[in-house]
Amino acid sequence: MPQKSYTLLEQDGEARRGVFHSFHGEVQTPFFMPIATVGAIKGGVEAMEVRDLGFELILSNTYHLHVRPGEKQIQTFGGLAKFMGWDGPILTDSGGFQAWSLAKMNQITEDGITFRSHVDGNKISLTPEGVIDIQHALGIDVAMALDECTDYPCTHEVAKASMQRSMRWADRCKKRWLDTGANESMHLFGIGQGSFYEDLRTESAKALADLDLPGYAIGGVVVDFTRTPEAIVPSIPHLPKDRPRYLMGVGTPLDILNAVELGIDMFDCVLPTRNGRHGKVFTAFGEVNLTAPKWKDSELPIDEENDHPVSRNYSRGYLRHLFHVKESLSGRLATLHNLSFYGNLMDGIRASIDEGRFASFKKDFTEKYTSGAS
Repeated sequence: MPQKSYTLLEQDGEARRGVFHSFHGEVQTPFFMPIATVGAIKGGVEAMEVRDLGFELILSNTYHLHVRPGEKQIQTFGGLAKFMGWDGPILTDSGGFQAWSLAKMNQITEDGITFRSHVDGNKISLTPEGVIDIQHALGIDVAMALDECTDYPCTHEVAKASMQRSMRWADRCKKRWLDTGANESMHLFGIGQGSFYEDLRTESAKALADLDLPGYAIGGVVVDFTRTPEAIVPSIPHLPKDRPRYLMGVGTPLDILNAVELGIDMFDCVLPTRNGRHGKVFTAFGEVNLTAPKWKDSELPIDEENDHPVSRNYSRGYLRHLFHVKESLSGRLATLHNLSFYGNLMDGIRASIDEGRFASFKKDFTEKYTSGAS
């Protein structure tokens, strides 16, 4: 079983190329995690199809799996990976984001978060210790510490109180992780907070580094990193260089490139699957809305520069038709394409760092992607 969580192989500027050592397989970094919130990739994509697209680690959610079907049921199947037919490592978020997104249904105290389930209204309690126990029962590889997210923006006072509580919770998570022996089968990552305040982001990163955890995440950004670089830059110098760095909830292809340039190793985002289900696809020349009337008679492929059969063999006119008649195949095909696009992007990033040409790769990709030629 791996004790070391990360090996740095190459560095090009601040961009890092390495290997994340999980308990169920090695993962090449930088990498992107498709989201399987409740144990399934939305859009009708099977777990092994995600593997075939080159993804080595996926993300699920502790809160949602705790609500349905429950970690005890998943245990009877031999853990989450076996339950969903996946043969690789899994990371689970802890539920802190749900505390923010379901703010009208929860109460946050020093002890933890009390929910009213979004399914049936039953009372659910998530504590730092409890989320470690749930994630351990799920049999996953990377557990996230419980944290508290804030509105963005918020006052310095609110951000400070929330960040410091998250650091106290991270300490409690670590103690539970060690006391129960969960550290023998899963890594624990802490989550930095502090909104857009440089002093708070620095304080948070230092506090987490002092905990000597297997990995470190930067939270509270969500999808659009370009609007919130203050959340990234202050943290990085204080995070250990020999541990993976995870930017949660990010993001667009350009966001990922910008964050890799700063030294980030791990990403997740709903965009490839959510946008695919709504007819929006990522292409070499930018994002395309396949539901637009302009594509009705188009014989152009979804993206002729993408090597996946779906991307090349199906026309934009056909996809528009499927979306127009609400055929479920539409979302599946668009999602497969988007995931392939993201997989190819990460392949390109890793190769460019290996070859010492990340800056030129980023420049060329960005110029083409923003050209509007599609």
